Amino acid sequence: MSHTHAQPADSAVTKKSWQMPDTLILIFIVGIFAAVLTYLIPAGHFDSQQVTYMVDGAEKTRTVIDPSSFAYATDESGDLVYNKISLFASGGGIGLMNFPFEGLVSGSKWGSAIGVIMFMLVIGGAFGVVMRTGTIDNGILRLIDKTKGNEALFIPALFILFSLGGAVFGMGEEAVAFAIIIVPLMVRLGYDGITTVMVTYVATQIGFATSWMNPFSVAIAQGIAGIPVLSGMTVRMGLWVAFTLIGMLFTMAYAARIKANPELSYSRRTDAFFRKQELSETASRWGLGDTLVMLTVLAATIWVIWGVVLHAWYIPEIASQFFTMGFVVAIIGTIFRLNGMTLNEAAGAFKEGASVMLAPALLVGCAKGVLLMLGGGATDEASVLNSILNSAGGLISGLPDMAAAWLMYVFQAVFNFFVTSGSGQAALTMPLLAPLSDIAGISRQVAVLAFQLGDGFTNVIVPTSAPLMATLGVCRIDWGDWARFCWRFMLLLFTLASITVVGAHLMGFA
Repeated sequence: MSHTHAQPADSAVTKKSWQMPDTLILIFIVGIFAAVLTYLIPAGHFDSQQVTYMVDGAEKTRTVIDPSSFAYATDESGDLVYNKISLFASGGGIGLMNFPFEGLVSGSKWGSAIGVIMFMLVIGGAFGVVMRTGTIDNGILRLIDKTKGNEALFIPALFILFSLGGAVFGMGEEAVAFAIIIVPLMVRLGYDGITTVMVTYVATQIGFATSWMNPFSVAIAQGIAGIPVLSGMTVRMGLWVAFTLIGMLFTMAYAARIKANPELSYSRRTDAFFRKQELSETASRWGLGDTLVMLTVLAATIWVIWGVVLHAWYIPEIASQFFTMGFVVAIIGTIFRLNGMTLNEAAGAFKEGASVMLAPALLVGCAKGVLLMLGGGATDEASVLNSILNSAGGLISGLPDMAAAWLMYVFQAVFNFFVTSGSGQAALTMPLLAPLSDIAGISRQVAVLAFQLGDGFTNVIVPTSAPLMATLGVCRIDWGDWARFCWRFMLLLFTLASITVVGAHLMGFA
């Protein structure tokens, strides 16, 4: 009789609820979809041309597409060519089952995928050394103790700073390093990993999308479109204030709800790692060694920002500076025996910190592999991506002006899934959309605005964005959990951006 009564309870325990598929599975599904497209859409190509534009009194040159040169590739008998993706490929080609490897080894040290992956491993290792000293943990405990009752001020202050970084110098990849430090603080303040991603990476992308001076986005787009570089600055500054405020309030509302009821957190399961760290801390120490470690981290941060703003440092230089930071911290930690650190333990901490980045690094490479199946963004080589770009341009040119303005934004938002680089997307899309905007009766300034908002905001959700996947990785958040949280915020941004683009057109923004 007792067994009969216990059976339903046992069944309830063993019954598994549905879970969101792992991010790697989702990317493979997208890869299958991309492979199918290569059987449905013929490959096309553009000719390229050089354009010049002025930035801060200096002449810049960039290679872009010639929008009137598009042609579908044909074989010797005149039939359309389809770059069909097979199951396997040899000789360096790309197939469905080798797209992860090809994605992982693609690119150069200057960008995705191999450059971003190595950047992630190096900064992961460097901050692994910093975390091993215990200075960050002890500093967080002391900070919490001294700011009791004012913890909520961290969220708006951080959000504004990171948004400003995105607007001024295109901050994006740099947010990964800061998220490593901030995520344990957020969890210990009663918030979660989602809040960390919002105040770091998401804030940078809001600043990036509404920037009035970003050299990697608006300056390039305006130069290619043939309008004065950095023109329309006043309007964009107003947009930056408005969207930063909206993002900040959304984040604060979510954080307050999580603090009141932690069970509502979308990253509750994965935040367990940081909560365990919190339980293991019983007392905090602070000495000269800790002060020197914090000064080293601060100096490295200022050094990187200085180099990015004034000398256009990018992935190789930034990685070098953070490695130097880890090296100096290892010496300090060994001399002052912070957490009993020795040089061997510092080396072990570097390897352990780098290993944490392996999972998100795999995702970055796989996402890049999906893009390679569609053509990889080379305009002079026949690809599905070029055909999609040309078809979208033809659709936009035949619409009424207000609808065309809105569709330009929608197209840029969708196209960003395939080309997440702001400068790369500008080089691909602006030569086509700028003359199309003339035909449709839309100012080129509005076309640039549509590019900015479409490019920047969708970086918050697309799994092909390397910095997003890296930030989620260091915060230990699955992309599926992030999407479950983020879709409401994306819907809000999409609605407001649509209103902004259409409104700018109606008001004659030029």
